[in-house]
Amino acid sequence: MVTNMKRKMYLKLLVICAIIESIFMDHHDRTNQLPDRSTIVHLFEWKWLDIADECERFLAPKGFGGVQISPPSENVIIRLADGTRPWYERYQVMSYKLATRSGNREDFLNMTTRCNKVGVRIYADVVVNHMSGDNKENIGTGGTTADFQNYNYPGVPYSREHFHYPYCGIDDYSDVFKVRACELVGLKDLNHSLPHVRDKITDFLNDLISLGVAGFRVDAAKHMWPSDLKTIYDSLDNLNSDFGFEPKMRPYIYQEVVYSGNEPIKHSEYIPLGDVTEFRVGTELKPVFLGNNPLKWLVSWGEGWNLSPRDNVLVFIDNHDTQRTDKVLTYKTARAYKAAIAFMLAHPYGEPRVMSSFFFDKHEQGPPNDAKENIISPSINEDDTCGNGWVCEHRWRQIYQMVAFRNAVKGTDIKNWWDNGNNQIAFSRGDKGFIIFNVEGRNLNAILQTSLPKGKYCDVISGKVNDNGCTGRVINVDCEGHAEISLPENMEDMHLAIHVGKESRLPS
Repeated sequence: MVTNMKRKMYLKLLVICAIIESIFMDHHDRTNQLPDRSTIVHLFEWKWLDIADECERFLAPKGFGGVQISPPSENVIIRLADGTRPWYERYQVMSYKLATRSGNREDFLNMTTRCNKVGVRIYADVVVNHMSGDNKENIGTGGTTADFQNYNYPGVPYSREHFHYPYCGIDDYSDVFKVRACELVGLKDLNHSLPHVRDKITDFLNDLISLGVAGFRVDAAKHMWPSDLKTIYDSLDNLNSDFGFEPKMRPYIYQEVVYSGNEPIKHSEYIPLGDVTEFRVGTELKPVFLGNNPLKWLVSWGEGWNLSPRDNVLVFIDNHDTQRTDKVLTYKTARAYKAAIAFMLAHPYGEPRVMSSFFFDKHEQGPPNDAKENIISPSINEDDTCGNGWVCEHRWRQIYQMVAFRNAVKGTDIKNWWDNGNNQIAFSRGDKGFIIFNVEGRNLNAILQTSLPKGKYCDVISGKVNDNGCTGRVINVDCEGHAEISLPENMEDMHLAIHVGKESRLPS
């Protein structure tokens, strides 16, 4: 009898311990971010040591969860007719040596060590679908050469038999075989059914894991057979516990699968392997926040818009490819862009990533660089913005304050949806956050239910909390959770947001 009672008490304690562990250890979430963090920022074309600095001085203090870096593998050097080097050279691989304009292997380890130490994870953009295209300058950023015409890449090594044959270009995206076995814009297409190719890719990814990355953005995943990718992913090591990861944590994988909703290659083929990139978030939200599609329809945002399941997608407004098209909002359409990002970060659909760019005028324009073709580091201004040719959208107050909003409302869902039947909407995230948008072209004045505790709140879009209170608008919430909201149509920003975190709630 006593033994049975002890056994029951022991089992009860095990259950309690498991519950406590699940509460405090939800950094085991698939992204491997810490429980009080969220949001990946793509520091496009940044140098590794600059990323390390940014993790310590800004990203960690502001609550960002991770950084997507540019491809770390050696790329071919491309010079355009005007002598400049384009951004897309980073996606033309010469070898898996860690040698690019962002830095070398030592710099890479410096970055992962310092960023992980302050709780910011690193996700490597990995290019494993293809090698380079033909190029008149046969030299890589690490000094490697190749024989392009004979498909010979001694830096790996790969030779002709490791590529798909017969050689063809992708001229029909309704042909699944061509999409996965032909050359994407002239880039030499690897045959992943071959053990040698899979082994070399696995070795490359495992090397990055040993150096402290938390996961991978898999470039051009759509152009590889899911069965081959599964074999590669299954062969990956657990994350390296020397960098603070718990034992048996697996790398977070999000796969670039461009899908518009009417193609034969679907997200559902890749979701069993990892998350997929949901490009339709950017294309669908552009007309909404330009006022061409009523905001009220966002009440069903997510699966209700035929997007892929919320627990399987990485979401974003723009990326390094799409920002060079007219399909999405970018820093060049700043007012609508900031509102679209705010909606993405306020809504629970998907895992968010925000873009951080350099200024560009031409599609192929590469990052700011000096006369010796070295990337120039961003300078940091007194107001936290960047200089030296860098946009640094992640340092815009309206964006990093919404990262704090997302962190504060974690674990809640949407409540108190309100709209005016057209282009004014508002909603709460449980009893922890409230946001409102006005794209109507006329003033918004309403008393709305926020569900937030009684008190004064600093609108994190128009300002921020300091020793003197709030540098922006102050919103008063009454004892029943209501607030009187005024959002004129001519404001700098078309939205406001408040939440229970220290970045918004003011002392009573």
